Amino acid sequence: MKNIDIGITAVDRESIADGFKRLLADSYTLYLQTHNFHWNVEGPQFRELHLMFEEHYTELAIAVDDIAERIRTLGFAAPGTYAEFARLSSIKEVEGVPAAADMVSILNSGHEQVVKTAREVLKLAQAADDESSASLVSDRMRVHEKTAWMLRATVAA
Repeated sequence: MKNIDIGITAVDRESIADGFKRLLADSYTLYLQTHNFHWNVEGPQFRELHLMFEEHYTELAIAVDDIAERIRTLGFAAPGTYAEFARLSSIKEVEGVPAAADMVSILNSGHEQVVKTAREVLKLAQAADDESSASLVSDRMRVHEKTAWMLRATVAA
């Protein structure tokens, strides 16, 4: 591949790409959980949660593509296997089918974790003066913060 000369050092590009790989793994794991819960939710809030989870996993499907493409833009291969995602993700898989309220709580925690991972990547991007990466990760943080708020509001007493 031709040398990449976009004003970001190779060391910084690799560091940011590594951060994005963790963000991709967290986002993809959350996508899978959300899709699973969409399929398996039951109870009095079925319709509301079923539709909300669909909105969330649809948004996440677009997000993982954007994140993977940024990794490629920085000059590195994006992870793309379950094994890589499991190794890189801070979000752990959930066994079985939790109750609807537990699904909401689990997804809330997942979105909050994605925000924390994104904050780490944001620091790397800002330190390298990588505005494109900073913008992408900042946008991701805003979406996940809002989604976590909506999930919390769903079960507020």
